[in-house]
Amino acid sequence: MHEEQRTPLPALALAALGVVYGDIGTSPLYTMREVFAGNHPIPVSPDNVLGILSLILWSLIVIVSIKYVVFIMRADNRGEGGIMALIALAMRDAKDNPGRQKMIVMVGILGAAMFYGDGMVTPAISVLSAVEGLEVAAPGMTAFVIPITLVVLFGLFFVQRKGTARVGALFGPVMLVWFTTLALLGVYNVIAAPAVLKALNPLYGIGFLLHNSHIALVAMGAVVLSVTGAEALYADMGHFGRKPIQLAWFGFVLPALILNYFGQGALILSEPDAVQNPFYHSAPDWMLYPLIVLSTMATVIASQAVISGAFSVTRQAMQLGFVPRAEVQHTSEREQGQIYLPGVNWGLMGAVMVLVLGFKSSNNLAAAYGIAVTGDMVITSILACIVVARVWGWGWPKAIALFSCFLVVELTFWFANVLKIPDGGWFPLAAGVVVFTLMTTWKRGRVLLNKRMEGDAIALEPFIESIALGSPTRVAGTAVFMTPNPHGVPHALLHNLKHNKVLHERILLTTVSIRDIPYVQAEERVTVERLPYEFYRVALRYGFMESPDVPRDLELCAKYGVPVDMMDTSFFVGRETLIPRIGSEMAFWREKLFINMFRNAGSATNFFNLPPNRVVELGTQVIL
Repeated sequence: MHEEQRTPLPALALAALGVVYGDIGTSPLYTMREVFAGNHPIPVSPDNVLGILSLILWSLIVIVSIKYVVFIMRADNRGEGGIMALIALAMRDAKDNPGRQKMIVMVGILGAAMFYGDGMVTPAISVLSAVEGLEVAAPGMTAFVIPITLVVLFGLFFVQRKGTARVGALFGPVMLVWFTTLALLGVYNVIAAPAVLKALNPLYGIGFLLHNSHIALVAMGAVVLSVTGAEALYADMGHFGRKPIQLAWFGFVLPALILNYFGQGALILSEPDAVQNPFYHSAPDWMLYPLIVLSTMATVIASQAVISGAFSVTRQAMQLGFVPRAEVQHTSEREQGQIYLPGVNWGLMGAVMVLVLGFKSSNNLAAAYGIAVTGDMVITSILACIVVARVWGWGWPKAIALFSCFLVVELTFWFANVLKIPDGGWFPLAAGVVVFTLMTTWKRGRVLLNKRMEGDAIALEPFIESIALGSPTRVAGTAVFMTPNPHGVPHALLHNLKHNKVLHERILLTTVSIRDIPYVQAEERVTVERLPYEFYRVALRYGFMESPDVPRDLELCAKYGVPVDMMDTSFFVGRETLIPRIGSEMAFWREKLFINMFRNAGSATNFFNLPPNRVVELGTQVIL
């Protein structure tokens, strides 16, 4: 978003092609095949083909074009999008209403959990469907499809640690070639059977649903595959801005997708046997191998966008207190959004590999795909409805009238995907339940821990006054005590005074808070409150897209007359040992889970970017 003023709009739109539209752009590989040759195939007939094409077309228009591109992208949090940004926006109106606040947090966490479920399936089905082109080009190579897919996926996850800065420059041009190819293949086949253009009329879609009520839900469960990836438009808005994404969609992506789907429909009308893989059969024989290579590249790019999204959402969730601290590596000196989280990367790779080996074909994986996506869409609509009604000031009647139109379609898609649960839809649901349980346990556990710590804390002002009476030895230098409670005495300070019998001549009680905005302005970063006897209360503020850097930002204290010399500064961090107890405010099994998560969380030293050789950790026991 910050580059929008300096980078020309067409260049940003080209870059958006590579990052934003990879997922939805590779849907033609499997959508039509899943409708007519999947685990629950729709009979091939002219009316059915035209009806399905009409449903795909109007799903792209209603869900992607109108809901996401026109409306949802306006619900930005200072230029940033995505489920976490939407939670932060919706929470602004609920600050004085704990009940509504809790409901928004729970719904938002559920949406994030669905995002992770989707993120596991996308790389598996995308790359597998591309490599399955070998079955069309050379049927004898069927046995190599899964090994090649696993190698491609391993390579993709392996290079994540190097960052996407170098290969990212190729994403836009490759996807430009991909969408151009989609459009040309579509035109090539539509010319042979132009009658397929009748499906532009929405009455064909409505007629299909009315005359095929017994298979309508099954059909909608496959049609939804055409809009998977729509949430990426909103999630990646902060990287490019609203206008480039809208220009790329309406000017290039949407026409290319429609042409390709209609081309596949035209082919099926002319050659019903082509339903086994209408995408690859729609290409001339000489083009098959180049198309397989191009498709694989496009699906790798689509998978890259999902993986980067998982990194970004995890960091945002970490900053907002929904997941434990984890190692975050910055892979670019210029782009702060380019990050790498080793734990998320290898965990995601393990899940994707299991999916490929377990489901064995993109047909089977299609059953697992959709329920997480549609769940995420429904949750986005609910949160956006709250934002439109309360934050934008539209009022509930207008907001509900608008989003009920989207929810009718999305809930239909969701119910259609419920039918897929026995065939594989259980996997992203199970993954989502696990993520939801972990995130809610961590959020609740942190609240409970802070409550216990604050309840045991000594009030700061009386403690400082007692310093004059006790007259402990003051030693040269600055001590920085990291504390979540700026009004209580940090446990680390008490332990240091008790065991070492000294205090530093200058003490900074430092609290880091994460705001519900993406970035904090430099002038709002730090505030310093002077207390008696060289104590200072320091507040550092960050946005949920930023990584805290305490040593760097403590130097800003100089403007308040408190210069901090890092070579003469020690950082004191508390390390709590948690003890569960029966009858607490949290179930015993969740206490045990929280304690394990807490024990394995990343260190405060890394999270706050403290110099390890200047950090002193002092422990304390806390009974939950």
